[in-house]
Amino acid sequence: MAKYINPFTDAGFKRIFGQEVNMDLLLDFLNDLIEPEEPFIHVDFLDKEILPHDTDGRRLIYDIHCRTSTGERILVEMQNATQTYFRDRSLYYMASAIAGQGERGRDWKFSLKKVYGVFFLNFVMTDFPELPLKAVASLRFEESQRPFSDKLRMFYITLPLMTKREEEIETDFERWIYVLKNMETLTEMPFKDYKKIFGRLEEVSNLAALTPQERQRYDASLKVYRDNMAVLDYAETQGHEKGLAEGLAKGLAKGRSEGEQTMLHTIINRMRAQGYNEDFISTATGVSVEDLKAIK
Repeated sequence: MAKYINPFTDAGFKRIFGQEVNMDLLLDFLNDLIEPEEPFIHVDFLDKEILPHDTDGRRLIYDIHCRTSTGERILVEMQNATQTYFRDRSLYYMASAIAGQGERGRDWKFSLKKVYGVFFLNFVMTDFPELPLKAVASLRFEESQRPFSDKLRMFYITLPLMTKREEEIETDFERWIYVLKNMETLTEMPFKDYKKIFGRLEEVSNLAALTPQERQRYDASLKVYRDNMAVLDYAETQGHEKGLAEGLAKGLAKGRSEGEQTMLHTIINRMRAQGYNEDFISTATGVSVEDLKAIK
């Protein structure tokens, strides 16, 4: 029986990183990940739903949306499965956070605060298999690779690439990723003697510390996560089989694409059958409420 929550579930992830009472966990992780010139000392948790700037009604919903004491915006997302145009979607999120800083009137001179995007990936991006555990995307000149602007930085954390054993871990960032990846199977929280924040993490993530209501919400979230993972495994198997039948290289690409669509529709309909509303399904799958209407 698990001792700690699964941080890949919606409820588990937000319990660790998305609550003001546990802000110290988020701050420690962000400082170890981003390594800003001046450490982040406080964040304000903002509304995770950003109203659209245009008339198509498409909303942006993040797992975590916060602002530092000096005005930088930080968007954090857990992505358990690859999606078509995932990188485009993450770029759109970042661009919207930049555009949202605009002010009315002539007095505003286009001075921008930095926007950081933190994307946990519970999969390997097949079109970028060479990426390391932590990959940083930013704006640079092609010729010199000198930074064009430091106002937009995206951190992609590929969790399956954390393959080190506990004794091989070298940095605080690696300690965080090791714990998050292995948390559900841990019997004791490692690194507590090295860094006291992991003692706090043990308190927050211990299943025994959940209230009955919190445990009920967590168990429901865990069921959705496990159902989704089961559908993903099935879709990937079917996609590979179909792809191999049509030709290894070309068929695999086609099989994956068709498998993703089948997987997504199955997940959405399973969540509907379990009583989740369209807003929650939109948040969990990244599909807009408007697009959900077309999925039967």
